[in-house]
Amino acid sequence: MFFILHWIFPLRVKIEYSQLMLAKNDQVLHAFLTSDDKWRMKTELDEIIPKLKKAIVYKEDKYFYNHWGVNPIAISRALFNNILQGHKTSGASTITMQVARLLSPKKRTYANKVIEMFRALQLEWKYSKDEILQIYLNLVPYGGNIEGVKAASLLYFGRMPHQLSLAQITALAIIPNRPTSWVIGRTNEAIVKARNKWLKRFGKANIYEPRFIKAALEEQLQATRSEAPHEAQHLAYRLRSRYSTESIIRTTIDKSKQDKIQQLVANYVRRLKVKGIYNASVLVINNHTKQVEAYLGSPFFYDKKHAGQVDGVKAVRSPGSTLKPLVYALGFDQGKLTPKSTVADVPINLNGYSPENFYKKFNGIVNIETSLANSLNIPAVKALKMIGVHYFINKLREARFEQVVKDEKKLGYSMILGGCGVTLEELTNLFSVYSNGGRYTNLCYLKSDTITTNRKLISSAAAYVITENLTKANRPDLPSSFENTIRIPKVAWKTGTSYGRRDAWSIGYNAAYTVGVWVGNFSGNGVKSLVGAEVATPLLFQVFNAIDYNSKKEWFKAPKDLKVRWVCAETGLPPNSFCESQVIDYYLPLVSPTQKCDHLKKVFVSIDGKESYCVTCRTEGKFKTVLYPNLAPEMVAFYNMEGIAYRKIPPHNPRCTRVFEHPAPVINSLSTNKEYIVDRDDPPELMLTCIAHNEVKTVYWYINDQFYKAASPNDKVFFKPTRGMIKVSCSDDQGKSSSIGIRVLYE
Repeated sequence: MFFILHWIFPLRVKIEYSQLMLAKNDQVLHAFLTSDDKWRMKTELDEIIPKLKKAIVYKEDKYFYNHWGVNPIAISRALFNNILQGHKTSGASTITMQVARLLSPKKRTYANKVIEMFRALQLEWKYSKDEILQIYLNLVPYGGNIEGVKAASLLYFGRMPHQLSLAQITALAIIPNRPTSWVIGRTNEAIVKARNKWLKRFGKANIYEPRFIKAALEEQLQATRSEAPHEAQHLAYRLRSRYSTESIIRTTIDKSKQDKIQQLVANYVRRLKVKGIYNASVLVINNHTKQVEAYLGSPFFYDKKHAGQVDGVKAVRSPGSTLKPLVYALGFDQGKLTPKSTVADVPINLNGYSPENFYKKFNGIVNIETSLANSLNIPAVKALKMIGVHYFINKLREARFEQVVKDEKKLGYSMILGGCGVTLEELTNLFSVYSNGGRYTNLCYLKSDTITTNRKLISSAAAYVITENLTKANRPDLPSSFENTIRIPKVAWKTGTSYGRRDAWSIGYNAAYTVGVWVGNFSGNGVKSLVGAEVATPLLFQVFNAIDYNSKKEWFKAPKDLKVRWVCAETGLPPNSFCESQVIDYYLPLVSPTQKCDHLKKVFVSIDGKESYCVTCRTEGKFKTVLYPNLAPEMVAFYNMEGIAYRKIPPHNPRCTRVFEHPAPVINSLSTNKEYIVDRDDPPELMLTCIAHNEVKTVYWYINDQFYKAASPNDKVFFKPTRGMIKVSCSDDQGKSSSIGIRVLYE
C-alpha cells in the first residue's frame, strides 16, 4: 500500500536557500534573501557538530535514530493523554514528522497528522537520518524571517553553527517552540530561564559532561539580532549572476585581507573627497595560486550620489601608460630592443598622430630603461610601431582584453598611451604575468576553480628584465610622500594616468602578490590632482604593507637564457672601436641585435677642418679622417629646433662636381605662397611629392621645421594642415634641401 501511495503522491523536496558567498576559510562574506524574503541558510552536514545534534535530538525526539519516521509508542501515549484530558495536551511528532510539516505547513488536525506520518515515511525512505536532521535544522523557525539554525546562529551570534557554545546551542534548541514570544535581543531573560532548565535536564541525562553544563549555566546571553553579512558586495553580485542556482558559493577571498583593504580604501577615499575624487578599486591576486584574495569594486557600495554600486574592477577605462611594459617586453623578445637600446625622444608625426610626453618636453636620445622608468610617450609609440600594432593587439587578445579585441579595427598607435579600453581585472592579471615567468593564466575566484589557461605571453627573460626596471625606486613616479621612507614595500610597479586625468592607475607585484589599484570618479570627471604616481601609488604601497608587510620572501631570479654583455652607452649596441663609454646590458643570444655601434661615422675633412670631402673629391695628402656624430635627420631637426649645439659635419667641398652637379629636390605638389582653403571641421590631407635626382634614394620631409617623414623620392606623402602659414621642407640624402611656404585658410 505504501509504495502505491508513494507512486501516486510522490515526495517533492524543494527548498530555496539564501545564497551565501563564503570566504576561503568558510566564513560568510555576503548573504542574500530568498525570493520570499527569508533568511534561510543551508546548514552543511559537517556543520552539525555532535553537541548540536545531541541537544536537538534529546529535546525533540529521543528515539530519532530508532524509528522509521513515526514513533508508535509516542503516538499511543499522546492519544491516550488527549482522550483522558478531553483536549490536546501533548503531541507525538518526531523530527521527521516536523520536517514533513515544515515542508508543507497545514492546520493541526488529525487528518493532516496522518498525512504528516505518510510524508515522514517517505522522507525516511529517501533520506538518511542525518540528512533528515539537516533539513530540520535548515527549516526550523526562529521568529520573523529567520529560518534554520545557520541563519539564527549567524544573525544572533555572528558565528557559524559549528562555532556555537553549548549555551548558545541550547538557546537555539528551545526558541522554535515559541518563536514569536522568545526573541533574542528582546526576551533574553526568559530565554535564559528556559535555557538553564534544559541545560539541567541535559546534565541529569548525562548528555554532556558536568563541566560543560556548569560553564553553559554561567554564560550570559547578551546577543541581539544583527544585520546579515554584506562584504565584497560587488564580487557577490557578480558571482550571484554567474552561479544563480548555487546556494553556497565558496570563493578564494581571504577575509582578513578583504577587511583590511575595505577599511584602508574607505579611509583613503574619505581623505580624497576634498580634491573631488570619490571612487577607488583594488584587486589582489595570489601569484602562486592565481586566486583572487581581495576584491573591492568601490569602498562605499551604498553611496548612490557617486555611483558606489559600479564595479570598478570590471569597469572599462583608459589604461594611461600601464601597457608600456608589455610593448618593451615584446620588443625584447622580437630582438629589436634591449634595456640599453636608445631611441630618439623627439617630436614625431605618424600619419597625423603627434604624441607628446606627459610634461610636454622632449629628452633627445634616451635608452629603453630610462624611457620606461620615466614613462616617456614617444619611445613607447616608436616601440609599438617597431613591433606592430596588430601583433600587440594579438598579445592582448591572448591575455583576454575583451574591449581591445572588440575595438581592434579602430585602434592605432595611441593605444599604448591609453587610447583603448581595459579593466582593472585585465591589467592586474597582465602584470601577474611578469611575476609568473611570462606565463598567462586565468584567475580563480572559486575554491573549485582550476588553471584552465596557461600560455607563454612573453619570455621569462623579458619578464625578468621588465621586473628589474619596474623595481627601481629612483623614479619620477615615486610618490613624494614616500621619499626617503622605510615604508616603501619591495615591489615592481607601474603607474598610469589617462587623458584628461580621469583615471589614476598603479599596478604592482612581488613574488607573492599582484595588486591593481584604480582611483578616479565613476562619473568620468577629470581632476587636476588625479595622477597615478601621486594618488594611486600611495594606496598601492599601503595595500602591500597591509597584506605583506616587510616581506622576506625570495625575489625573482634571472633565467638561464638571459645573458649580459658590454654595449655602447650611446646606442645600446655592441661596441665599436670608437665607443669610449660602455655599460652592461641584458640580452638574449641569437635574438638580440648584434650589429656594431654606429653612433659615429668617418668623414673626410680638410686639414683645417673647414670642408668635408667625398671619395671623389678628396685629394691625397690634403685631408684627414675625423669621427662625427652619425645623427638621424629627426635628431638634427630636434637640435636645430631646440637650439642645442652639436658637432656638425663641415660643409661639403663646393668644388665637388659629383654632389653639386644635381639640384636640390623640387616640391611639385604644392605651390609656394599659395593659399589653400579647407573645411574647418574636416580638413583634407595635403599631398607632398617632389622631383629629385636619380641618385637620391631617400628624401626627408619637414613641416614647420619639424621632421615629419622619410620616404622614397617617388612616394606620395600626406599630412593634415593646420590654419595659418606652413613651411614645408624637403631634404635629400645628399644634403640638398628646398622649402616653400603656403597659407591655409578655413572656409
